[in-house]
Amino acid sequence: MTTTISPYLTFDGNAREAMTFYRDALGGELSLMAVKDTNMGSQCMGTDENAIMHSSLIKDSLVLMASDMIGNRTLQLGNNFAISVNCSSEEEINTFYKNISAGGEIIDPLKIQFWGALFGVVKDKFGMVWMFNFDKNS
Repeated sequence: MTTTISPYLTFDGNAREAMTFYRDALGGELSLMAVKDTNMGSQCMGTDENAIMHSSLIKDSLVLMASDMIGNRTLQLGNNFAISVNCSSEEEINTFYKNISAGGEIIDPLKIQFWGALFGVVKDKFGMVWMFNFDKNS
């Protein structure tokens, strides 16, 4: 598996519409996962069950991901995206996570998530949000 970096966009309830637009504009295969399609519904109280938990648009080496999951923050330009890094090894994800979080803020510690991957989120010392993912099964 090759290490990749992709944008991860956050929407306030219109991720399905936006990602469908991007698919129509750019081509590729669109995958949409609503909150109701996961086992996370009970942890997303107050969230529309049709809200998009995760989506991806893939065309060759183009990868665009998005979600409606804004958590407890107010969505505004500047905090509506993250840098998603899909790592090629457990050693790599641990190194990247440690290095990028230095002087920053840990938003979600590295841990195995419901989709089976090691995942964590940090805000670096410059205010950029980074999402790190390593799927041992890929």
